[in-house]
Amino acid sequence: MTATAPVAATELRPLAGLRVIEFSQMVMGPSCGLILADLGADVIKVEPPKGDRTRYFKGPAAGFFATYSRNKRSIALDTSTAEGQNVARRLIESSDVLIENFRPGLLKRIGLDYESVSAFAPRLIYCSLKGYLPGPYENRLALDEAVQMMGGLAYMTGLPDRPMRAGASVNDIMGGMFGVIAIQAALAERQRTGRGRYIQSALYENNVFLMAQAMMCEVVSGQPSIPYSIKDSPWPVYDLFDTRDGSKLFVTIVGEEQWEAFCRAFDRESWLADPRFATSNDRVDHRGWLIPEIAKIFKQWDKADLAARLEQLDLPYAPVNKPGDLFDDPHLNQSGGLTNIHLPDGGEAKTPLLPISMDGRRLPNRYDPPQIGEQTREILGEIGISSSEIETLRKAGTIRIAPGPS
Repeated sequence: MTATAPVAATELRPLAGLRVIEFSQMVMGPSCGLILADLGADVIKVEPPKGDRTRYFKGPAAGFFATYSRNKRSIALDTSTAEGQNVARRLIESSDVLIENFRPGLLKRIGLDYESVSAFAPRLIYCSLKGYLPGPYENRLALDEAVQMMGGLAYMTGLPDRPMRAGASVNDIMGGMFGVIAIQAALAERQRTGRGRYIQSALYENNVFLMAQAMMCEVVSGQPSIPYSIKDSPWPVYDLFDTRDGSKLFVTIVGEEQWEAFCRAFDRESWLADPRFATSNDRVDHRGWLIPEIAKIFKQWDKADLAARLEQLDLPYAPVNKPGDLFDDPHLNQSGGLTNIHLPDGGEAKTPLLPISMDGRRLPNRYDPPQIGEQTREILGEIGISSSEIETLRKAGTIRIAPGPS
């Protein structure tokens, strides 16, 4: 790994000492870099001098940059020029890992593909995050929604005649996660061999992996897959119910202890002796009668009171939240699951941390999302580029240096 400043014993940075150079945009590459950065790696995001284009997105994509750019340093570099490509190669030589998620062939045109880079940086782990792994589709461009359609996820999420994408960039984010898994495996291997690896992760294959259980269900059952919107539940009670105040709660009553607790708490002891409900499978067989009856019971309760009662009974339940509701979620706030960040435009926000803890501690936000080229000067100094050279590069427009101390 690269030599970096020592890490204080109290800091939670398991990947401290690892330097990652990130050539990426949108979600898949940046999410891969974010995970490594949160784990303590020094992730250097290479942006064009005008800035990563996700900085300027609007609408549903307006949060891309703010979400996936914390704990990273920014260097603004024009890699379309010979001078910029030379700087990029010097950066790569000083790094352990390279992440890229540009269209197939783009980095090859500027001499930064794996074959070119491995010639001068044989220890580098080079991670390409693409639409498809090698095969007939590998040169196609892909988006999360496109692979959800062709990979079966949209069919399983929507109605039979109306496939629908999932409400999050699941393949982009999970594809980035699998990239991290492969990177860590390659780093462990490099400790034994001294050599780097070229690794790939892809949207389509990630989506197919998500569909594995549905594919296998077809093999085992001999029946075609049915969208979740209309399929019969394999569980006795696994449903969304209306409450008296117009809200909804998702409630599950699956195991025998849960069934008994429910029946006793809601004055339905007679159901415990009813042969129609003797076993879990029996209750599944009689869901057509049972679920409407339970719905009548729950409709007599306000959401808060019903939730409190289900909590006492240790029955799994969940309100139906919107994304914005999560900012005020008591568990996320009291457990430290959300962190405050300052945005490049001067605003402030809360954002979720990685969904893991180590020794009971969450991985912290060390750096807010950077300004364009905020660390350009310091990064170039770290790889031995002199102040006069930096000034020459700046005047030529090859680099951009954000106002401030760096």
